[in-house]
Amino acid sequence: MSFALLRNPVRRAAVAGIRATPRANAGFRASFRYNSTAAPTPKKSNTGLYLGIAALAVSAGGLYYVNATKEAGSANAGAHVKANFVPTRDDYQKVYNRIAELLDEAGEYDDGSYGPLILRLAWHASGTYDKDTKTGGSNYATMRFQPESLHGANNGLNIARDLMEKIKKEYEWISYGDLWTLGGVAAIQEMAGPKIPWRPGRIDGFAADATPDGRLPDATQGAAHLRAIFGRMGFNDQEIVALSGAHALGRCHTDRSGFTGPWTFSPTTLTNDYYKLLFSETWTWKKWNGPKQLEDKGTKSLMMLPTDYVLVQDRSFKKYAKAYADDINLWFKDFSKVVATLFELGVPTEQFATKEPWIMKTLDEQKA
Repeated sequence: MSFALLRNPVRRAAVAGIRATPRANAGFRASFRYNSTAAPTPKKSNTGLYLGIAALAVSAGGLYYVNATKEAGSANAGAHVKANFVPTRDDYQKVYNRIAELLDEAGEYDDGSYGPLILRLAWHASGTYDKDTKTGGSNYATMRFQPESLHGANNGLNIARDLMEKIKKEYEWISYGDLWTLGGVAAIQEMAGPKIPWRPGRIDGFAADATPDGRLPDATQGAAHLRAIFGRMGFNDQEIVALSGAHALGRCHTDRSGFTGPWTFSPTTLTNDYYKLLFSETWTWKKWNGPKQLEDKGTKSLMMLPTDYVLVQDRSFKKYAKAYADDINLWFKDFSKVVATLFELGVPTEQFATKEPWIMKTLDEQKA
C-alpha cells in the first residue's frame, strides 16, 4: 500500500484508531556503515569560513553563498551553480516537494516510508548543539564527516544521508544543513503532523567542526541523563517531553541501536498515541538477549525505551506527558515550536535568509 494514501484526511482519522499488530521485524538487517574518505583538514585559520559568511547575498526570497575556499575544503562540496543564482522561496518549496516524493519511494523499507528515517537525520544533525560552547547544531552539517558519521547514535543514518544526496545532486545550491532540516520538516508535515516553521541560512563546515561523541541521548538512561543532554541544548522539562513524542514514528533496529520494534501501531502517521500508550498499556520488561527495553503486555508487538518510560515515572515529565496524551492539539502546538527551535540550534541569526520563518505547503495543499 502506498504511503501516499495515508495523507487523505479520512484515512488519517482511521489510522489514529487502528490497533492492528504491525508486521514482524524480518530478522536482523544487514549492517550498514558509512565509509567515507576522510575530509581534508583545513588550515587552522578560519579566514575562508569568515569570507563565506561575509559573502552572504540576501534577498527577500532566498540566500546564496559564494565561498570557493570552503567548497574546496569540504568533502561533499561540488555545488557549482551560476554566480548570479539567488534561490527564492519557490525554489525551496521545490526541494521540499522532491523530499516529500522521496518519502513515498521506500517500497518495502520498514513500514513503507522513509519519513521516520529522514526526520531522525534532521534531529541528530541538530541535537549536537552545546549552548555553552556554541558548538554543534545544524549549521555545519558535520555528520558528513568521520568520526561523527560513525557515532553509535548515528548508526543507520548513512541510508538517510545517501537518500538526501540524490536530492542534493538535483539542487546543488542548497546547503546540507538546510537540506537535512527541510527534510525533517517535510517528514513531519507529510506524515500528518503539524506545520513546522522553517527558514534557510545554514552553511556547510569542515571535518574539524565535527562534534564529539556522547551529545545525543542514550536510550538506556533515566531522567537525569535526559535533563543533562537536552539541558545542554537549552531545553526544559516541557520541551523534553514534547520532543519525545516524535517516537510515535518509526521503529528501532537491532543492527543500529540494538533495540527492536515500533512505539505505536501507526509508525508512519504522527499522532499523540505515543503518550496515550504510555498510560493506557501495561509495560513489562522484554525477555530477550538484547538491551533492556519494555514491551506492551497485550500484544508484545510494541516497545518503549527506558528513556520513554521515564516520562511516566518522573513527576515533572509525567504531568506534561499526560497533558499531551489528553490533547493532541496542545501537543502539536508545543511540538511545532520546539522542533522549529531544534532545527535552528547553532545557526547565527544573521545568517538566516529571512527574519520570519516560512510555512512550507504539503503536497496535498498544492494539489487543492
